[in-house]
Amino acid sequence: MEVPSPADNLMSTAKPKTFESSLEELERIVRELEQGELPLERSLELFEQGVKLSRECQDRLNQAERRIEILMRDNQGRPSVRPFEAENGVDDSAGEDCV
Repeated sequence: MEVPSPADNLMSTAKPKTFESSLEELERIVRELEQGELPLERSLELFEQGVKLSRECQDRLNQAERRIEILMRDNQGRPSVRPFEAENGVDDSAGEDCV
């Protein structure tokens, strides 16, 4: 009888990662790869994980964009495009940096 490893248990009971946790993991992988001190095989494993996380993040961003487009339609179903307004009501589009 084969005993499942702790990693198997984590994978079967783990909740889907949030966008934020996936992005955090991707940033950790990038930092680790940028150090350049890993063996080739480990670097390739991390690169593969990074590509997968990057694609997952991009998919989530695309889904969020589609949801926003649906929510921003007018009462006749046409896209309603409006200029972005900052929360404080100040127009930051003049190119001035906030201090």
